[in-house]
This record gives sequence, C-alpha cells and structure tokens, in this order.
Amino acid sequence: MNAPANLTAVLLVVAVTVGIGGYGLRSRSTPDFYVASRTVSPLRNAAAVSGEYLSAASYLGIAGLLATYGSTMLWYGIGYTAGYLVLLVLVAAPLRRSGAYTVSDFAEARLGSPAVRRTATVFVVLIGLLYQVPQLVGAGLALHTALGAPAWSGTVLVTAVVLVSVITGGMRSVTLVQSVQYWLKLIALAVPALVLLLVWRGVWHPAGGPAPLPVAPAASGHGGGQGLYGVYSLMVATFLGTMGLPHVTARFYTSPDGRAARRTTVGVLCLLGVFYLLPEVYGGLGRLYAPDLAAAGRADTEVLRLPGLLVPGAGGRLLAALVVAGAFAAFLSTCSGLALSVAAVLSQDLFGGDVRGFRRAAAPAVLVPCAIALLLSGNGMSVAHEVGLIFSVAASTFCPLLVLGIWWRRLTAAGAVAGMLVGGGLSAAALTLTLLGVGGPGWAGALLAEPAAWSVPAAFLTMVGVSLLTPGRVPAAASVLLARLHLPEALAAGPADRSATAGDRSSPGAVRSSLDGHH
Repeated sequence: MNAPANLTAVLLVVAVTVGIGGYGLRSRSTPDFYVASRTVSPLRNAAAVSGEYLSAASYLGIAGLLATYGSTMLWYGIGYTAGYLVLLVLVAAPLRRSGAYTVSDFAEARLGSPAVRRTATVFVVLIGLLYQVPQLVGAGLALHTALGAPAWSGTVLVTAVVLVSVITGGMRSVTLVQSVQYWLKLIALAVPALVLLLVWRGVWHPAGGPAPLPVAPAASGHGGGQGLYGVYSLMVATFLGTMGLPHVTARFYTSPDGRAARRTTVGVLCLLGVFYLLPEVYGGLGRLYAPDLAAAGRADTEVLRLPGLLVPGAGGRLLAALVVAGAFAAFLSTCSGLALSVAAVLSQDLFGGDVRGFRRAAAPAVLVPCAIALLLSGNGMSVAHEVGLIFSVAASTFCPLLVLGIWWRRLTAAGAVAGMLVGGGLSAAALTLTLLGVGGPGWAGALLAEPAAWSVPAAFLTMVGVSLLTPGRVPAAASVLLARLHLPEALAAGPADRSATAGDRSSPGAVRSSLDGHH
C-alpha cells in the first residue's frame, strides 16, 4: 500500500476531528457536556448515532467474517440494524421522557435505589471500556496495514485524539464530529465499492488489473446444530444488545423530546440500512480475489487491501487512502461516544458530576482501554466477533432493565440488581473464557462463543422471579413515573418539568430531584 497517501488520509481525518471538535469549546455548562443541552435535531442526531455506532466491527470486521465464513455472517449487519427497530418500538421515546442523563440515572429514578444505580454504573463502565478495546486494536491493525507502522502507534493516536475531543467539548463537540464522520465513512466505503464492482463485472478493465471473475461460489458457513445455534444466538445479541450499549442510549438524552427521539431512531434505521449494504461487497470480493488473507488470519484487512489489488496504479492508491480515512473515522467516532458514556457515569458517581469532574473522569475512560488494547494487540481474534461478545453482555444487562423498567410496574430494585448480576456475570464470564481460548470446537465452545441465547433469558427470568418474590419493594411512585414515560410531554410534565426538558437542568442530581418532585 502507498504509505504517503495513506498517511495524508489519516492526518486529514485527525485534523478534521480536532478542528470540528473546537466547536465544542463553546460548551461550558454541565448540560452541554452531558447531553448537548438537549438541543440536537433528529437529522444531526441520527447521523451522529450512526457515526458512533459504525465501529471497527462494521467497517472492517463484517467484511472479514464474510470473507472467512461466508453468508452466515450476513446476520451481523442485519442484526446491528434491526436492533434499532427494537429500540424504536420499546425504548427510545420513554427513555428520553425520563429526563435522565445516563442509564444509571434512569435506573435510580425508576427504582429509587442507589444499589441499582451502582450496579448499572459498573456495567456501563465495563461495557464502555471493553467496547473501546476492539476499536483501538483495529486502529493499530489499520495503521500497520496502511503505513507499516507498529500496531501500538494506531492505538495511541486514536486514544490521544479522543481524549482531546472529549475533554474540550463533551457531548456538544462529539455530536458534530460524529455526524460528519458518518458521511465520511459512507463515502469512503461506497466509492471504492462501486469501482470494485465495475472491475469484477468486467465493465472497467484497469491496466494491470485482474481479469473478470464469475459470480462467487456458494459460501460456506458453520454447519450443523452448533452453527444454527450460533446464528440464533447472534440474532438475540445484536437485536437486543443495541439498546444496552451506553453510548447508544446516551444519544437519546440529547433529543429535545420523545417525538424527536423516535424520529432520530427512524433516521438511524435508514442510514444504517444504506451503510450495511457495503461490507457485503468487500466480503464477497475478498473471497474471490484475496482468499489468502482469510487463510492467514488477516481477514480484517480485506477492506483496506482490496482497492489496491483490483485497481493498480494511482487510482488504486487513492481509493485505498479513502478507505483508510474512513477506517480512522470509524475508530475515532465510536471511541468518542464510548468514552463520553463512561466519563459521564464516572463523573457523577466519583468526581462530583460537574464539568470539572467530567474532564477528570475522561482520562481513565480513555486510557484504561488503551492499556488493555496494547496488551491484547496481535491476539488474532476477529474484531467483529469481539464486538459481538460485548453485545451479548449489553443484551444480558441493560436490555432487561430498560424493557422491564419501562413496561412492567412490578419490577423491584432487588430484581433489577439480581438480573443484571446474573445476566452480566454469565455473559462476561463467557466472553473472558472465549478470549482465553477455552471451549474448543464442540458445543461448549459454541455456547461460550455466542452466550446471548441463554444469558439473556436468564437475566429476564431472574429479574421477573426476584421481583415477584419481593412485591413489597415495588416503588410507591412507580405508576406515576411510568405514566410520565409513556404520555406525551405536554400531558405528563408540569411547568418545572417542561423547563427541565428544554435543557435547563444544571446537574445530574436535578434529574432525580425533578422526578421525585413530580411524584
């Protein structure tokens, strides 16, 4: 690959990220840093949600899995998109109407329990930190592939840029950066994909390029009962895990009202649907033109290498540089959103909850996953599969909490804590054992590699069962709060709540006091 062009592409993305992030220097208040003062329009918010959601797994990993395993892996893109349909139907508007800043705020306000808040905070931090790791590992892989630089350099570069963006402007700054980065990622994949399809079909014959090839042979997948189980479990993880990702739910707190939150989700469905048509192109062509990459365990580099393989010369180098730019936009946008969500809960629970506390919390939110990524760099695991495991943890903890917390009055604090500990503990243990290589090729390995099919039901059953065993601990104000979540703002809110909805809260504690006062 052409190092000078790729280096220029990386530096341009970094410069644009830092430059646009300067917009966030106008952020001074706590609502600015946490929720962009709840003034983000649906269109911009949809682009920002899509920008931070389209991570290394989407940009590099899905194509790599398709190139390696075939059509079975199509469920990753489908599941990542369909998760927003579940989010739209069950969670988006009520969560915004809660008036919370974070999932931890919502959990405490809904159940009136500091223990629930602390448990939720632990899992927000765990998911947020672990989700950043494959992004940072992917950044190292991309920089090594594009420039021949040491893998650690990409990890450190992304960490430094994200830390600057989060500290300087918080949510207001990152929102604008992520909305721009979505369009950059879409263009960076779409333009080369179109050219590669023209080459494949023989419409264009670049000098020195490969001869046209026939349609790809039938793709192989995981066969037998274990393979079918893996597909179903992956569907559960991706369909239900989306609503459990802290950087995704945090986005809905930035909407002006519940209606805007729903419109944002519809916009995200459209934007993701367009994007996820593209990794399939790279995965399919990778099986035809670069099967050696998958065989050598380097399938995650398919997207970065295909333009240069199919289009020799200056044109191929420019296309490759464009893809590299999009890859770095993916790493930066997702890591920024995750760092924001982790910093928000750490700030509230450990550093006072104000702007200064937010900035202090941002350092461990970024530096800890950087250290883990440096330790795990080169372990050979697929980026997309690592992210899929983290979706299982999210689906096993916050999905039951949000669904039951929003739709079931009889949920108790004891039930919520027990369900999160059971679901989160089981899925996190499976993730750890899988990363350590435990399980092997049999059913034990399949159950550990895709735990959502059994860990999510375990979490739901535990929450419901323990809540039914502790009926006296249902919050007295549960019915009033549920009415607030489901009624339109004009009907559910009093004068004080309307001003709060407009973004006038000065601290996270005001969220809880506003809800308590309404009760």
